[in-house]
Amino acid sequence: MARPKIKIDIVSDVVCPWCYIGKRRLEKAVDELKNDFDFEIKYHPFELNPAIPKKGYNYKNYLSEKFGGDSRFEQLTKHVSNVASEEGLLFNLDKQEKSPNTLDAHRIIWLASQENKDKETVEVFFKAFFEEGVDLTTEENLIKVAVKAGLDEAKVKAMLKSDTGIREVEEAEEHNRNMGVTGVPFYIINDKYGLTGAQPAEVFVNALKQISNEAPVTGESCDVDGENC
Repeated sequence: MARPKIKIDIVSDVVCPWCYIGKRRLEKAVDELKNDFDFEIKYHPFELNPAIPKKGYNYKNYLSEKFGGDSRFEQLTKHVSNVASEEGLLFNLDKQEKSPNTLDAHRIIWLASQENKDKETVEVFFKAFFEEGVDLTTEENLIKVAVKAGLDEAKVKAMLKSDTGIREVEEAEEHNRNMGVTGVPFYIINDKYGLTGAQPAEVFVNALKQISNEAPVTGESCDVDGENC
């Protein structure tokens, strides 16, 4: 007997710590339910700050100003790193020097989705930014991340030299905004039910079991107002 399918569309940004944490929590929920459901998971773009220039901003200075000072930056960074460690993630935010514009990263993820490699590519981008301190403002590093995710180097280079993927990413972002998405991670289940934020795994499990419940579920997330990250 075929298992019911659950479709999960994930709206996220590669520089959102709660998106990485949420990814791990959702994976735990999916693993727990894998004998009951078949899952179709797809990633969609969201830029927390599309106004960041290509060369990026100094990571600490930018977020300290955004959060309201160095002490607040340190407080939030410590908190999110502690939460991440509970999910088996080792954040090394002291290694990160740049807050990048993430349009090109989303273009690469879009390219990866053409080969059903978007999940792997998102994972490698998260790891590069939060754990390895990779500067995602450089084309060289973006290509390295893409190749590590299994993409063809020549294809990625050619795309970054062109406008390929820009329209697709921008249209997807506009679609998400029109749906009312203002913060990430945001999860759309079966094209109908929305969950906001990096829910604990058990909340994901319960929500996925009860997808007929249309009441929104909210959790910690990154938003365009910058109150959390």
